[in-house]
Amino acid sequence: MNKEDTLIKDIRIYQAVSKLSHPIADSTHDISKIAFYVLEVETKGGVIGQGYLLSFHYSPNAVEGALKDMKKFVLEKDYHVYETAQVQKDYEIESEYFGIVGLQRWALATLNVAMWDAWARTMGQPIYRMFGCHRKPIPVYGSGGWISYSDEELVDEVVNYQKRGFTAVKIKVGSPDMERDIRRLNLVREATGPNMKIMMDANQGMDVPSAIKLISNVEHLGIFWFEEPVVNTDFEGYATIHAKTKISLAMGEREYSTVALRELIGRRALDLWQPDLIRLGGVEAWRDSAALANAYNIPVLPHYYKDYDVPLLCTVANPYGAESFDWIDAIIDNPMVIDNGFARPREGEGWGFRFLHEFMTEVKG
Repeated sequence: MNKEDTLIKDIRIYQAVSKLSHPIADSTHDISKIAFYVLEVETKGGVIGQGYLLSFHYSPNAVEGALKDMKKFVLEKDYHVYETAQVQKDYEIESEYFGIVGLQRWALATLNVAMWDAWARTMGQPIYRMFGCHRKPIPVYGSGGWISYSDEELVDEVVNYQKRGFTAVKIKVGSPDMERDIRRLNLVREATGPNMKIMMDANQGMDVPSAIKLISNVEHLGIFWFEEPVVNTDFEGYATIHAKTKISLAMGEREYSTVALRELIGRRALDLWQPDLIRLGGVEAWRDSAALANAYNIPVLPHYYKDYDVPLLCTVANPYGAESFDWIDAIIDNPMVIDNGFARPREGEGWGFRFLHEFMTEVKG
């Protein structure tokens, strides 16, 4: 391999929309569109890597601006596709004035994921083999249960997950009327039977007293864990809920660093760590956070990006599972196979899948 061939030659930005796109809502957000940005990195040797971020309908001008600024910075220098750490260090310095937390990090992380894809493809290896790894199947749970669903839509979704072999589902809570949450969770238990694991997610939409009250009202249903009951910065709130109830608490998807993880570890107030690959800053940051969680015997249960998370979970000692949505399956070339609620990493080079160009619209500039 000629070292010159590994230099980044071009970066292209695309937008894509899920074939399943439709309005949905949780306790804190109304989401009008399921959309993504896809970044392609091409090396001088002609290898192409892809990375993507979930954008929904939010701030397209700001997202595209962050991606374009990062692209310009990288292409003005001579980076090799394997220099992920160097690119991160340099761009964090460049972005310091406005802050690297937020969209700047989203852009950097999407590039990081694309660079790892291109580097693994250059080496002819799947991502998970680039690290120490195991090949245990990874449990995957069916996610959704949106507050905007009718009761019929909610039951249809969880029953469909069950028919496909899933053994766990997650339901949104935090409705203005708590009785509605309680009724919906009871409906899911009735529809799926006693063996389905049911989790609930408030998306930070509750306060401490209401979270504790909800837990007490659904304790008989055997809720497996409770995600983001209160705002992610309310560390004492998490500690109070943890002390006053028996339910396992999960959080991490809103974090751009391991600060919350460290704070909650210190308060003995967290049971499951949910790193978001893109918010944290990419592969290295994701694995660093997983290592910290593992040091305190906190299992890793990542947020959203199953097509990246399953292979990454094969590189950590204490994987707990991955979250599954079907949103990109119809617009990529190799959807992940989930068999009886378990997935294995793809054996193809890189991440093992690509977005199909027929569903991608290039963002110029």
